[in-house]
Amino acid sequence: MKKRFATILVLLTLTLRAFAQEAAAPQEARTGFTGGGFPILGYDPDMGMRLGVQGSVYDFGREGWYPNPRQTIYTEASWYLKGSQLYTLSYDNRFLIPGIRFTFTAQYADEKAYDFYGFGGYASYYDASLPTGYYKMSRKMPVGKIDFTGKIFGKLYWKFGYHFRYFILDEFDGDALEELPFKKSLFEWYQDLGFIAADEFNGGMTSAWRAGLSYDSRDAEAAPSRGLWADAFMEWAPKWMGTNKPYGSYSAVLRQYFPLMRDKLVLAYRAGILGYIGKPAFYVLPFESVLGGPGWDHDGFGGYNTIRGVMRGRLQGQSVCYFNAELRWKFFETRVLDQDLAFGANIFFDGGRVLKEYTDVSVDADTWKVPLAAGKIPEQLVKGAPESFHLSAGGGLRAILNRNFIISLDYGQAFNRQDNRRGGSLYFNTGFLF
Repeated sequence: MKKRFATILVLLTLTLRAFAQEAAAPQEARTGFTGGGFPILGYDPDMGMRLGVQGSVYDFGREGWYPNPRQTIYTEASWYLKGSQLYTLSYDNRFLIPGIRFTFTAQYADEKAYDFYGFGGYASYYDASLPTGYYKMSRKMPVGKIDFTGKIFGKLYWKFGYHFRYFILDEFDGDALEELPFKKSLFEWYQDLGFIAADEFNGGMTSAWRAGLSYDSRDAEAAPSRGLWADAFMEWAPKWMGTNKPYGSYSAVLRQYFPLMRDKLVLAYRAGILGYIGKPAFYVLPFESVLGGPGWDHDGFGGYNTIRGVMRGRLQGQSVCYFNAELRWKFFETRVLDQDLAFGANIFFDGGRVLKEYTDVSVDADTWKVPLAAGKIPEQLVKGAPESFHLSAGGGLRAILNRNFIISLDYGQAFNRQDNRRGGSLYFNTGFLF
């Protein structure tokens, strides 16, 4: 593990030096364009080694915008050695429409080994002794969104947007299937038992409006040291707009940042809840919804974007809550090739749970005693437990360039082995979690 951390630290240093561009003005007066491109060399335990290219352009205008850029372009093309591909183009603008910020994002993801651990959290038993193919499926997904944000008064904003996703789903295709119970994945068993409807098994489309309110008093967006950031919005995906299984949803997230020692030591937390009205198709469940700004919906409750150390997609339900508490320490600041550079460290405590199950996935042992004894269903389907909080803790390192471009390294340890077959996970990514 020490050798792995040392190698990544060297890569961080080399990447930052390559990213640094022509001379820029001092931090307090930074103007104009900055940014660049660099190769991606990352790792996510749920998806494997990550290779690719990434580019960002930040425009700070003439005066008064820094540290928040007035427009940003982000592009990415990356590949994971476990078979996934991700292509992203995002544009964020704060000045083209007077008084309104708008963001456009187009994305395409192709995952040949997408994680599927079932519904209800601990209600779906995880057996680490099985080949990983038992908990895999195939998913291709083009995504598009356009969001608008405007000020109501003070730090209060309205948000409105349109979001589109198309899901192409299939069974996992891998040699490991030969070693699985009955040569079936959990995804296939869920269809056979009626937990996944037949007309959802191969995917479908969601086409939705989102609208809500936001309060944002952060001193900076990418690396805040003080302030409060709260979002609450509703989503409506009607059938007449093309959604295969119409639904509504609600989402609320509260984030707050406390400077314990100016911007050098910051205590931050995030708490969120997401729930569905009606019953959406199952493939809609594993997303942390986002409205406004340059981000997009995060994939899976569990994993880097929500509960570090817990397997991606471990929590799926009709309603889910989650939290993160983090202590951030910026221990070194300097300038490299006239670019503002800082290094930091963090420790964190994450958690979440399913509040309301999507469907009852308990396969009662007495009801299924005969087929179980006859070998007609795998024993894993009768081992579920009552749901409770999935918890993890860990720490990481940060490299921050010009208070906007951030390289992150985190290690999270799950408290329960039902949440991670390895016990813990190492993540190499970009940006703060929140």
